[in-house]
Amino acid sequence: MTENSEPHKEKSLSVGEGQRPLKVALLGCGVVGTEVVRILTDQAEHLAARVGAPLEIAGIAVRRAGRARDIAVDPALITTDAQALVSRGDVDLVIEVIGGIEPARGLILTALEHGASVVTANKALLAEDGPTLFAAAEKYERDLYFEAAVAGAIPILRPLRESLAGDDVTRVMGIVNGTTNYILDKMDSTGAGFDEALEEAQALGYAEADPTADIEGFDAAAKAALLASLAFHTRVSIADVHREGITEVSATDIASAREMGCVVKFLAICELDEANDSVSARVYPAMIPLSHPLASVRDAYNAVFVESKAAGQLMFYGRGAGGAPTASAVLGDLVSAARNRLKGVPGVGESSYTQRAARPMGATRTRYHVSLDVADKAGVLAAVAHAFAEHDVSIQTVRQEGRGGDAQLVVVTHTATDAALSATVEALREMDIVREVSSVMRVEGD
Repeated sequence: MTENSEPHKEKSLSVGEGQRPLKVALLGCGVVGTEVVRILTDQAEHLAARVGAPLEIAGIAVRRAGRARDIAVDPALITTDAQALVSRGDVDLVIEVIGGIEPARGLILTALEHGASVVTANKALLAEDGPTLFAAAEKYERDLYFEAAVAGAIPILRPLRESLAGDDVTRVMGIVNGTTNYILDKMDSTGAGFDEALEEAQALGYAEADPTADIEGFDAAAKAALLASLAFHTRVSIADVHREGITEVSATDIASAREMGCVVKFLAICELDEANDSVSARVYPAMIPLSHPLASVRDAYNAVFVESKAAGQLMFYGRGAGGAPTASAVLGDLVSAARNRLKGVPGVGESSYTQRAARPMGATRTRYHVSLDVADKAGVLAAVAHAFAEHDVSIQTVRQEGRGGDAQLVVVTHTATDAALSATVEALREMDIVREVSSVMRVEGD
């Protein structure tokens, strides 16, 4: 020990002296809301030190005030009048975790109008009517943060909005729905059929009783709209996103992918087409090579793969859903919004200066894996190849297996427009020698 040194002392947490608490209103106290309350309560001192002022819960709006909850909450904070709560002039920050379009939209607009910054996890609302909300945030000079709306605890929106603000992002491809990833992973690893894997996901709480939003791709499409908007600095709505679900994925598709050295994943893909100054956003099941980083994402995890000109390839991986992971993202936004509140300035808002057009799905370029049941006779392969050539689709590989009087052809194409590939498949279905087009799946990630 040197002459002037002192024994190590634990640094105490400090909060701005005399700083009034920032009041937080919470809309919703379900799975995510309960975890938000828990963290705000258990980590109050640490959060205050990070923000520079205490965070104080001003009220919690719920639908049923008398409902039993997993965390002790002061009954005086519970209210069923959400409109009155967000209209209070003393509320600094509002957290919206009720979901849906209305009343969430009206409540967020009221909160912004009355001077509160807002943190939301509502991807459906932002994808449908984000411009209205962002315009209100800009008008009233308040923050509107939504990290929790995409991929749960994975910090992907802030890197796109801030860390990569000086770079040009060209592509974002990710697994952004844990339910569908769990189902496809179980189909691949255990040989289970779709219905069996879905039932297991529901039993474990990964899928809702009504799983439509997940398995039909609505959830992923909303997230894709947000990712594309931030990545390419333009406004992309859910109506601009091409959507296909996973209900048609079969055990045969899974096996075919395995034979190709691939795995089937449900992907959200957002791309910039610089030549046409347009963007595309789409969600669908696709085969990706086992060598691709997204191929190893298992169970109900999420991952987002980002490609940019300067930074190159980046991947963000973690739990994409659940109360605690989502609450983590909510609290991260809350701390940022609270710090901005103390400084008296809003943070980085929406970036939509490019106003790029949405590229139609037919113009998007991709590859196809097509399985055909055909008559096993001379000239069949040549006729099928001619159908592809007629639509300007080049064949990369073809495999034929005989089965009595029938045969199976498996064709993998080179990259072509989706419209050309779709037209080719329709032409194949009309051919007398083709008994059935048994499987059509896109191939991504090369």
